[in-house]
Amino acid sequence: MANIYLKNNIKSRILNGHSWIYENEIEKILGDYDNGDIVDVFYNKKFVGRGYINNNSKIRVRLLTKKHETINYEWIKNKIKKAYEYRKLLFNKEKTFRLIFGEGDYFPGLIIDKFENYFVIQVNTLGIYRLKKYIIDALIELFNPEGIFEKDDEKNAKIEGFDYEERWIYKEGPELIPFEINGIKFFADTLGQKTGFFLDQRYNALKVKEMANNKTVLDGFAYTGNFGVHALMGNAKHVTFLDYSDRALYVLERTLKINNIPKDKYELYEANTFDQLRKFDDANIYFDFVIIDPPSLAKSRKSIKNAIRGYKELNLRAMKTTKNKGLFATASCTQLVYEEEFKKIIFDAAKDNKILLKQIYKGSQSPDHPVIYNILETEYLKFYLFEIESYKI
Repeated sequence: MANIYLKNNIKSRILNGHSWIYENEIEKILGDYDNGDIVDVFYNKKFVGRGYINNNSKIRVRLLTKKHETINYEWIKNKIKKAYEYRKLLFNKEKTFRLIFGEGDYFPGLIIDKFENYFVIQVNTLGIYRLKKYIIDALIELFNPEGIFEKDDEKNAKIEGFDYEERWIYKEGPELIPFEINGIKFFADTLGQKTGFFLDQRYNALKVKEMANNKTVLDGFAYTGNFGVHALMGNAKHVTFLDYSDRALYVLERTLKINNIPKDKYELYEANTFDQLRKFDDANIYFDFVIIDPPSLAKSRKSIKNAIRGYKELNLRAMKTTKNKGLFATASCTQLVYEEEFKKIIFDAAKDNKILLKQIYKGSQSPDHPVIYNILETEYLKFYLFEIESYKI
């Protein structure tokens, strides 16, 4: 096992519990290794932790443990078991949740979502790829699942240097995995985005359901309709769904049908949400409750300025489409746009619209996506619900 020695002037971030070590934080490496190998990390000759290394990544080492532990099958099984026990404390009898949230579970490079008794895993690093057999075997032993689907990030696979997978790797399951959250039936789409469904908004969606009674609702960037379907189950008068993906709208139609929602209660638009919001405003079409939940607008620090401009324009247009005294919900999953910056974006959009915002609810990612204060990157989701009031003269 190679030993990694950190520079004397490294940031306290690592010593305070962060799991990432960049190349420029390494003083020297003693011993041979291959990419993906387990290595030990030291600072001033003191043991810092054990993780895996990859020269292809800007993050050279990702730590898995702070202890002198052997990273083997038993270690992985116990890690997954501990994560499962934490989720059962959170959700009691719920069967669907994120089981492993990368760094949030001190398991960097790995995502596992549990949809009833099906699992979708996402491998993001070579180090996790090298441990994949142990991970799969542990899931089989602990849960006896109906199926395990692997849905990796292709871009990460190319960077890290491992074989990208998007297939059933244990048993055969359906293309659309049925499950329930908050007592509502949904599908995780194995051909869709990420792991097939965004479980991080489960509590925010419940708040939308609570506030939607007898309202006309616009669900922008609807994907497969999490917010809008919650609104309909909360007795919304009518929901308009917007998404550019015909595949997402196909899954959404299946979801509406399985929940026995009448066709006169909703309308589907295959459209770019940015453009369609402007069209609604131009046509004087307004809603009692507008919800926008766009995909991440910044993948790197170089794109933050463009992301801020995009969020500003999007929120401005969405507010214009909301009736006076109506409800407006906005979200950002862009980790690099921090909460205070996002609040400023919302305020600037409201100011340009001459709108007062009364905050009703502030949400974040659900706790099966745990935030570790020592690891800033684990906190990414921002969600706000407002009542808006125009003060135009």
